Amino acid sequence: MNECLQAIADLGLRSIGIGEALPRTGLTLCQQMTLIASGLIWNIYFGVLALAIGFWLATGLALAKASRNPALRRPAEAFIFVFRGSPLFIQFFIAYQAFVLLPREGIELFGLHMETSWLTRAWAGALIVLVLNTSAYSAEIFHGALRNVPKGDLEAADAYGLSGWSRFRRVVWPTTLRLAWPAYTNEAIFLFHATTLVFFSGFPAFRQQGDALYYASFIADRTYNPFVAYPIAAVYFILLTLCLIGIFGVVNRRLNRHLPGASAKRLRFRPNYIR
Repeated sequence: MNECLQAIADLGLRSIGIGEALPRTGLTLCQQMTLIASGLIWNIYFGVLALAIGFWLATGLALAKASRNPALRRPAEAFIFVFRGSPLFIQFFIAYQAFVLLPREGIELFGLHMETSWLTRAWAGALIVLVLNTSAYSAEIFHGALRNVPKGDLEAADAYGLSGWSRFRRVVWPTTLRLAWPAYTNEAIFLFHATTLVFFSGFPAFRQQGDALYYASFIADRTYNPFVAYPIAAVYFILLTLCLIGIFGVVNRRLNRHLPGASAKRLRFRPNYIR
């Protein structure tokens, strides 16, 4: 027990550069578990911020795609098609290579000097890619739900004299969220799993600061035994998935709180086997 507590104290925040250097000799089971759990900080960072930013971007894209104005609809359709049609790993690679080509001294934009070196770091560059990717998938989910809002709800809104922004805020968008939430939950789960690609793409892990899968790979290479580190990482992600299902389930019940108990569908995890 003391050994495990010491491992947590020494390596618990190793993924963000706080703590002791990685041991040069063999790693104990407690050290392996602590290192991989430490790397999970990055996965949570990428997932939470990408969801928080991507949700609002996806909302705008869904509304633009549903618009009758071609100037709004066509760019939104092209954006969604490109990011849904290309593999995430390649998006990471292309983005990193594009960021590297930017001048190191920065660029002038609208008379302002902007630094560009931070874009090659995973905390910024990879986060941008994840935001764009999840917003494209989420926008398609929201757009499908937006088109399936029951006509009865719209007619009821008209009967109450609601129109424009008031109708959208009180009727259209809440109904859209209720319809889209189960599929959006699966997208959120996939996004957190996809964060494991960050440090295996073009974005390097500086000073051995990586995510859970990065440390699992490091440990497997050091111990020549992949049957310990990778299952540990898998267990952590299973626990993370259960937390996501619980959090999104609370939101789902909140969205459907006005429905009878038998009509409120329970949230179920339906993984995307092919994407």
